[in-house]
Amino acid sequence: MRIFIDIGHPAHVHYFKNLIKIMEEDGHKIFVSARDRYPVKELLNAYKIPFYNRGKGKNSIFGKLMYMIYADFILLIKALKFKPDIFICFGAVYLTHVSKILGKPSIFIDDTDNARLNRKFYIPFATHILTPDIYKHNLGNKQIRFRSYMEIAYLHPKYFKIPEHVHKILNLGVNEPYVIVRFVNWQANHDIGHSGISIEHKIKVVIEFEKYAKVFITSEKELPEQLEKYRIAIPPHLMHDVMSSAELLYGESATMASESAVLGVPAIFIDNDGRCYTDEEEYKYGIVFNYTEKPEDVEESILKGVELLKSKQDFKENQKQILSSKISFTDYLIWILKEYPTSISILKNDITYQDKFIIKF
Repeated sequence: MRIFIDIGHPAHVHYFKNLIKIMEEDGHKIFVSARDRYPVKELLNAYKIPFYNRGKGKNSIFGKLMYMIYADFILLIKALKFKPDIFICFGAVYLTHVSKILGKPSIFIDDTDNARLNRKFYIPFATHILTPDIYKHNLGNKQIRFRSYMEIAYLHPKYFKIPEHVHKILNLGVNEPYVIVRFVNWQANHDIGHSGISIEHKIKVVIEFEKYAKVFITSEKELPEQLEKYRIAIPPHLMHDVMSSAELLYGESATMASESAVLGVPAIFIDNDGRCYTDEEEYKYGIVFNYTEKPEDVEESILKGVELLKSKQDFKENQKQILSSKISFTDYLIWILKEYPTSISILKNDITYQDKFIIKF
């Protein structure tokens, strides 16, 4: 099988890295295109995944529309040369357009409830749409719901082992506690209209948290001068190693909040819209705590963070509950591809078939 995969975000590298490795080892051919965005290139190089650089993209709505036309064209040219049997993408819509033009099937994956604009550009073109079972929207006959989180694709214990050398990476003592704080640039389609945590509150987060633990910041934006010294300085492919032993993840990234949950680390997520998966990780598993961007809510979130740091509560049982009730998404998607199109018919007729991909933890 010849598979064309597009990657538009660092998380997408992780979503597909194990699938790419396994499918290539089984003799399948993979072509990867990727957005020129830090640290997408760095991650792909770290995992030795060859890729075609499709450019940086744009941030304004008009710019995004113009870039879509450009990306559709250049990826169509690449597809004509590669001759894929199937296309796979998450979030970025371009391959759904290319597959439609070429009359080939596409699998589009989406877990972002509030990506309203994006849905207009992929639903008419995608052949199949995979979403978590808790996804809030009904997308019609193309939709297939899976019982998992995307983060389980690469952080399930089958694929990720917590390293013993984490504190050495950060130059910390063996038992020295630390917190990861994450700030984003709010430039994705679903981020339009958001402002995030104010500079004043960012400073307050660090002041309050460092009373109880070492603070490391990972940020897509420039930081206030007084916070720059807290910026974490590690290769991006080591981030999950570092997250796995943190006391707390605090910030504006839904992906990193969910990653923390899968790793058994409590997380505080700040966003006005929230996500279906971080909501479930709060009300069902009690390991993520969601707050809006309103100043009073951010104040509450800081207090919650302090409470968690002081309590030193163990969340490993929460992690176990997640992993014992969710499927291994990587194994699930590999099966879909290897048995396509029969696999789609099976899932359409029996959604419980996916239970075969629960790996006991």
